[in-house]
Parts: sequence; C-alpha cells; structure tokens
Amino acid sequence: MSDNDHIIEPHTSTLHTRRQFLRTSMLGAAVSFTVPVFLQNTFSTLDAMAADSAIQTETGKDGRILIVLQLAGGNDGMNTVIPYADDVYYRSRPIIGIPKGQVLPLNDYAGLNPKLAGLKGLFDQGNLAVLQGVGYPNPNRSHFRSTEIWQTASDANVIESYGWLGRYFDSCCKGADPTVGVAIGNQTPQSFDAANPTGVSFSRPEQYRWVNGDKSGDSAAVYKEMNEPILDPAQLDENDGGSVDSLPGEMRTSHKESNLEFLQRTAMDAQMSSDEVLSIAKKFPASVSYPHTALGDSLSLVGRMIAGGLATRVYYVSQGGYDTHVNELPTHTRLMTELNDALVAFAQDMKAQGNFNRVLLMTFSEFGRRVAQNASNGTDHGAAAPMFVMGGAIKPGLVGSYPSLDTLNAGDLAYSLDFRSVYATVLDKWLRAPSKDVLGRQFPLLGLV
Repeated sequence: MSDNDHIIEPHTSTLHTRRQFLRTSMLGAAVSFTVPVFLQNTFSTLDAMAADSAIQTETGKDGRILIVLQLAGGNDGMNTVIPYADDVYYRSRPIIGIPKGQVLPLNDYAGLNPKLAGLKGLFDQGNLAVLQGVGYPNPNRSHFRSTEIWQTASDANVIESYGWLGRYFDSCCKGADPTVGVAIGNQTPQSFDAANPTGVSFSRPEQYRWVNGDKSGDSAAVYKEMNEPILDPAQLDENDGGSVDSLPGEMRTSHKESNLEFLQRTAMDAQMSSDEVLSIAKKFPASVSYPHTALGDSLSLVGRMIAGGLATRVYYVSQGGYDTHVNELPTHTRLMTELNDALVAFAQDMKAQGNFNRVLLMTFSEFGRRVAQNASNGTDHGAAAPMFVMGGAIKPGLVGSYPSLDTLNAGDLAYSLDFRSVYATVLDKWLRAPSKDVLGRQFPLLGLV
C-alpha cells in the first residue's frame, strides 16, 4: 500500500457545479446562488431524487465519520471502570466506592459503573472498546493545560500551535467545505485550531440565524456571537466543578486568517433566514427517542446531520460537570446515567439509519481523579483514566491493562497507554490519514479497527 492510500481525497467538484444543481432543483429556485457551500450540500441531499451521482458523492454519504466526545472536568475513571476485585479500591474509597455487587463485570478484575448498563450491552454486542489507563508522560493537573495537551496532542512540556484535528484538516482536507468539522457548542474547540482555520460551531439549528433580530442583515456579527465562549477560562476556579462545562482551550486568532474571517470568506456571503435553515433540519427528525439532556440533544443533532448527508468527517461534542471534588456520588451517578442514555440512543439511531458501521465515537477527559477519596467525599485531580471507543466496525473488548492501585505516581494511577496512540490509530486506521504527519511522530497503533 502506498502512502497515498492513507490520505483522504478532498472534494473535487466546484462551486459552479453546486450552483448549477441549485439552479435546476426546486430547492435551488427558492434561494440565491450565493448560498453557503455547506448549506448547498444539505439542499442537494434533501433533493436527492433529483441529484446526480456526483452530487451524491459530494455529500460524504459513504465516508467514515469520527465523533469526539469530551467529558469535561476530569472524569473519575475509577468509578467509571471499577477495579471491583481490588481491595485497595474499597480501602481508598470507603464512602464513594461502588459496591462490588452493583458493578457490571467486564472481566474478573474490572467492570462498568452500574449506570452504564446500556454501554455494557454494546460491549457484549461487540460495539464498544474500553481503553484502560490512558494518559501521557509527566501529567499536568491543571484543567486548562491538560485539556490543551489533549486537544493539541503535544508533549507536557511543549506548547503546540495547532490542534490535532486542525492539523488533520490542514493535511488531508484541503478544499473541503467548512462543515468538514462540526463542533456542537458555542465555541470552536482548540483541537480544531489550524493553520487554515476550518470547521463550524453551533448548539442547535436555531443558531443558523443569518439575519439577526433587528433585520439589519449583519450576518458576521451573528456568527461571531454564535462562536463566543460560554465562559472566560481566566475567570474560572480550577477547583470549582460546577463551572467546568466545556474546556476548549484558548482560541488563537494570530494566523494569517482567523476562523471568523475564513467562515466569512467561504460561507458568509448569503443572507438567509433561519426559517429556511430550520426547514432543512426538520427534514431529518431523529429515528429514535433521545434523552432530553444537553448531551442527548447534541448527539441527536449530530444524528440528524449524519442522516442529512452533510460531508462532515469530524463531529465534536462535550458533556461537562465532571470536576467532582465534593459529594461525588450523586453528581457522578447523574453524569454516568446521562452518558449511558445518550450514547445508547445514538447507537440505536445509527443502526436504524444504517450508518453505524460508518461511525467511530471516542470519549476523552483531560485527566482522571486521585485514587483516594478526599475529606469532602469527592476526588481531586488525578492522571490516567479510561476511554471508550464505540462503533459498528470497531474491534471490541478491553484494551491495555488496568493501572496498579499498589504502585502509584504521587497518589495517581500511572498511565500505561499514551492517548496519542489512540489518536494515531484513529487517524491511520479509521480516517486513513497519515498520523505521523499529523502528530509529528509515529506512535504505536492499537487494534481498535
């Protein structure tokens, strides 16, 4: 196999082709020829019966999709994948330890949190891999620095300019539409930061409101507002779990062209009403019932976009609130329930669509928690933690070994699996992109796909 076999080819059809199709379709008759490219792709999909094969190829209908799910705040990996056969676990957590009889066994040592019964079912069906002891050398316990390390795939002592997904976009997605990467949220994640910014961020279809409320038509201002952060990281207390919702890292605008400028140049020349965009979203209601939670809503929206055939290669969603310093059990139990229910609904949706084999969903959190509970019946910032990888075409099972609870690194679990090996595997084996070029060096590949 040649090196070129690993590279995903960019879109080759031209804007002229898209406009020609719009001019000849019923949907196209209703809008200007300056409709943004990514909305034109959606129109083309909705009018699929009239579209030719070139347009259908352009929608990315058969391409592989990566979904990155951030568990923001530092998920307690030991109460997610529980070493129920280890007495050290129960001695370290006399109050917050999950009783052995409630754990859902994965093997004779570790099992899932009892609120993850749906994920246990996916594991048993061969659709879930559980990666144990994931981390990196010289771990950092700062939310923002560790998140930056995960978002950029840098060494702990290196400040990387661009995100790992941004480098993938730069390397393998030149010429693609802005929706090659879609982040569900109010700010683009740092992992999307690129030399040539791409990707779009929004929370719900209503945010495609190209004409603002006063009818002034200032679409750039509207889009800028859509992408402003929910909160200012500089104003956060790192130990305030209630404030940690989504940690995208600092967005840099010192490139030759900012994200906003790129979007204005490529996709903001249209003045389009929200009603027209909402009518597109309504064409693809969810095929299953999603939980009415923030994560459930986000994954439902991703499912609708996949059903709509958007040419998106990477979706990014987040679930916040994992900084459980105080009274962890009720908070973590709720988060596990929300995570389980949303992921199970998404898997069911993809199966109903016939798209489950096209999708690989990967979770990550900036760090795990310390082994011993603290005086507030919570846990403090730690290091290594598990990851989940879900999809219809993955190789399931337990990956790696559970870190020793007897031999700790300053009170933390020592990592056994570098998270960049997970990234490299996803790039090389799933997205068919050269991971060495994207990550800067070759990391060992895993048997995930």
